[in-house]
Amino acid sequence: MKKLLLATALTALGAGVAAADPVRIATEGAYEPYNLINDKGELDGFEIVLGNELCKRAELECIFVKNDWDSIIPNLQSGNYDAIMAGMSITDERREKIAFSENYTQPAPSSYAAMSADTPLDSGVIAAQTGTIQAAHVAASGAKLLEFATPDETIAAVRNGQAAAVMADEDYLLSQIGDGLEIIGDDVLLGDGIGIGLRKSDTELKAKFDAAIQSMKADGTLNKLTDEWFDGNYTPF
Repeated sequence: MKKLLLATALTALGAGVAAADPVRIATEGAYEPYNLINDKGELDGFEIVLGNELCKRAELECIFVKNDWDSIIPNLQSGNYDAIMAGMSITDERREKIAFSENYTQPAPSSYAAMSADTPLDSGVIAAQTGTIQAAHVAASGAKLLEFATPDETIAAVRNGQAAAVMADEDYLLSQIGDGLEIIGDDVLLGDGIGIGLRKSDTELKAKFDAAIQSMKADGTLNKLTDEWFDGNYTPF
């Protein structure tokens, strides 16, 4: 089992709240702007800042840990941490394994990127990250799916000619385009937005996170935070 790397702690204990084990939140640290490793070698990004605020509002002490994407759901199920905030879209397939909080983003477009605007997308080799909704979409499209463990590897596969194009969240691809790589084709809407992944048995923790997300939606702070990290390229609540 992959070693979990302890990252940054979020302390948000309200007055009079009894001490409890910290809530451990897993993230990938490799999917900008949702989650990333900054110049100081620390976990950062939209979901880290959002997690801080949600834990504060829920009066929880939280700790972020870094975990590879391909084992992020199994390690949640095994109890290595308590929640996932890693750009994970809410899908019916994932709901069979874990529970989700309310979504904290609206369904966001997925897109293709390639080195040429006339690259065919319904045939040839298309790269996507393993276990993503984009990989499932490519597999069903008629194109040949080439899967990689990390998003960086999917981009490299297009640049080095292993794949004709890559499919991923448009927000991520916008952070990677340039030097010939461009977004092509039409946007594709997949999933029900992004939420916090939780064990199905953790109903109390889910209720606390749901209430915190609802409060951020109600007072406009979730839209404001999303706007800051996505440069206005998002659908507001």
